[in-house]
Amino acid sequence: MSIVNQKAFGTVITRLINKENISRQEAKELFSQVLLNEQPEMQQGAFLAALTAKGETAEEIAGSWEAIYELDTVKVVPDVSTPLVENCGTGMDTFKTFNISTAASIIAAAAGITMAKHGARAITSACGTVDILEELGVDVECDPEIVKTSIEKAGIGIFNGMSPKVHPQALGRILSKISFGTTLNIAASLANPALPCCGVRGVYAKELVEPVAKVMREIGYKKAIVVHGLAEDGVRGMDEASVLGPTFAAELSENGQITSYSFTPEDLGIKRGAGQSLAPSENREAEARRLLAVLNGREEGARTDIVCLNAGLVLYLMDLSSGIQEGYHKAKEIIGSGHAVNKLREWVSVQNSEPGRGLAKFDRLLSMA
Repeated sequence: MSIVNQKAFGTVITRLINKENISRQEAKELFSQVLLNEQPEMQQGAFLAALTAKGETAEEIAGSWEAIYELDTVKVVPDVSTPLVENCGTGMDTFKTFNISTAASIIAAAAGITMAKHGARAITSACGTVDILEELGVDVECDPEIVKTSIEKAGIGIFNGMSPKVHPQALGRILSKISFGTTLNIAASLANPALPCCGVRGVYAKELVEPVAKVMREIGYKKAIVVHGLAEDGVRGMDEASVLGPTFAAELSENGQITSYSFTPEDLGIKRGAGQSLAPSENREAEARRLLAVLNGREEGARTDIVCLNAGLVLYLMDLSSGIQEGYHKAKEIIGSGHAVNKLREWVSVQNSEPGRGLAKFDRLLSMA
């Protein structure tokens, strides 16, 4: 590595520290150098921290995504007849909750929506999407071809964003060495091997709602909803739609138009919940049992409400409901019918290199939920 190259990289870091934005092409070039390990680790970390502290623009996120997708993402094309949909959060939020998006995606799949998820292990939380699904019996370390089969047969699958089988170049190396949120929470989570065309995405700050909707449009999404919800205090936020306070949203329509709006739980006829009821458990098995209790209808209250609200967003996005409120009620009906927990069991059986082992784990937890 040349000193000139290292100094040029450092110059861009200084620009970011001074709150100067960089272009999409610059972001792509710098992220490429990080992914290819062409800069000292101190410079890589400084770049990620400076960009995050400044606050990312849509162009910077798109450039980062482009580098990750082109250089460090396997390409998978599931053979399905319906649009591929994803839902996930960025993490880094100031109000920590249990894994809402995972439960919501299972309900959406039970409704017949084809879900191609892309998640990671916990970085800033106690239990990430990959962690909770592993606890439930899904094989999260499997080959991407097994995920492809799961999407095709079960209508849902997850690519492990920290696995070298999914991102073989560097993403796992970087994520395993940092314990704070960065632009990677947004850009890397968008680097889904199956390239979904529709998605519901939660972001960690209100200021990112519209920019991330623009990023999704820029990288090829046809329809999307980006949300940021507030906790009871009106200050702390979550990368989900909220039943504790208002939710801010930006909706990308098929005509390319982005519409911003907000709603409260009362607008949808949902009773406001208590924040402590949404808190995650430090014990992953306990967390898995509580998620199963939601999916099999044994837990009422704010946990079920927030899962159904976020599932309802997916149902609304994919035209299975006329609005978010109707989507919320349809999600509750899916839970009551038993389809949600049955869909999760099917997922465990299909996305697995050892189905028997995964199902035994799932059934044991279900009996305790």
